[in-house]
Amino acid sequence: MMAETENETSKILLVDDDLKFCRLTADYLGRFGFAVSLANDGQEALNKLEKEGFDAVVLDVMMPGMDGFEVLKRIRDRCDTPVLMLTALGDETDRIVGLEIGADDYLPKTFSPRELLARLRAVLRRAQRPEARRAETEVGKSFRDELIVGALVFDLAARLVYLEGEMLALTPVEYDLLLVLAQSKGRIKSREQLLNEIRDRNYDIFDRSIDVHISALRKKLGDPPQNPRFIRTVRSAGYMLLSQDSL
Repeated sequence: MMAETENETSKILLVDDDLKFCRLTADYLGRFGFAVSLANDGQEALNKLEKEGFDAVVLDVMMPGMDGFEVLKRIRDRCDTPVLMLTALGDETDRIVGLEIGADDYLPKTFSPRELLARLRAVLRRAQRPEARRAETEVGKSFRDELIVGALVFDLAARLVYLEGEMLALTPVEYDLLLVLAQSKGRIKSREQLLNEIRDRNYDIFDRSIDVHISALRKKLGDPPQNPRFIRTVRSAGYMLLSQDSL
């Protein structure tokens, strides 16, 4: 097979209790320049994340002791490092649980190494590295490409959103959903339209997950669905971002 070469320098933490799988996957990703660290259980993974910075985590769901869902919850309590979850289960409910907790993508363990590589690259493309975010912050607002919708300020270059001056800790999917709604403020977007616009960004998105991400967005915006300030549900139609001009 023809070797593929890229100048990748990303640091990846691979978390799985299958030692052979870890070794083979690390060897494969290493061929493309990824620096892969291994953890064979949840606690070891959390310890490594505490001591080192990683650009992404590849996390197995089914592990003895602390499972991948619990590890993901603890990661999200600490940081917004992108997490690609692996599972032997193909059930939609399991994927929704992972997305609700904060997974950035999901991959069944029937994947090929090439598919893992492609999805990992997509997750990394969508996520701004911490050092790049700091550099953008130091440049200052006047140098940013901004979109302002009421109290929301989108820093399009850094892929950040500020609410009344406070940065929101959004996942890449949440950011893109909110941006699509903001660019169409005052107009209804159906779930199908949202799916189509976000699919262009290589997410593994399915219909029910739109509702999950909208729910997560509302919590982060402090936006109760019964009395929304930002996102309104239009029954049988979809969602819209309120204009806020009169707020």
